[in-house]
Amino acid sequence: MARIKGAQNRTTRKRKLMARAKGFHGTRKNTLRQAHQAVMKAQSYAYRGRKERKRLFRRLWIVRINAALNDHDIRYGQFIHGLKLAEIDINRKILADLALTDPAAFAVIVGQAKAAIA
Repeated sequence: MARIKGAQNRTTRKRKLMARAKGFHGTRKNTLRQAHQAVMKAQSYAYRGRKERKRLFRRLWIVRINAALNDHDIRYGQFIHGLKLAEIDINRKILADLALTDPAAFAVIVGQAKAAIA
């Protein structure tokens, strides 16, 4: 029975690791141990960043909606409460987009929210 050699597997594993470390600076891009540590750290940052991106976009949408609401004399919290009372289910992403691209449609929604509060 032939003996099993691991050179091919090791080479493939190294090649994949070095491909993931491409673009890193210094020994992090060409030394096996440094590259492995750098790639592991980068993967943990990437995982965390995917979660953080969702929070950042929600904050951005809220800021944009609030800025658009300044013209209509209503606060953000009151507006959201009015939307719930009026049973208007539009998410913040769409509201922020409407505030930027179609102020007339946004004004209609604000009017409905104000009417629901009063």
